[in-house]
Amino acid sequence: MKIPMIQAFEKKMFDANEDVKPLPAFRAGDTVKVHYKITEGAGDKKKFRIQVFEGVVIRRKRGTADSSFTVRKISSGGIGVERVFPVYSNHIDKIDVVAKGIVRRSRLYYLRKLSGKAARIRSKFAG
Repeated sequence: MKIPMIQAFEKKMFDANEDVKPLPAFRAGDTVKVHYKITEGAGDKKKFRIQVFEGVVIRRKRGTADSSFTVRKISSGGIGVERVFPVYSNHIDKIDVVAKGIVRRSRLYYLRKLSGKAARIRSKFAG
């Protein structure tokens, strides 16, 4: 339950602010590429680079300022890596939807137990 003062602040920020980047339509089961800005260095020598994190969206938490989504990928060695991204983060450069998945659940936590071909999700299109 949110405090009414926080709700009023979020309403003011998201209704009047055109600076909020529009997101592509994606949901749980979709394969996405998240282009995330990484800060390297400290002090005056700060540099930014963009790192791409590609994987399956296993969860989408909706809300206003606190909305987020979780992306899971299998890294080298077959180790599963999950990362939670805040939707309205300044560090997200863009989100590309690679494939739309056909799933019947909104939370795909069962993928954590599966490996190999069993962890695949049927897709509507690829590309």
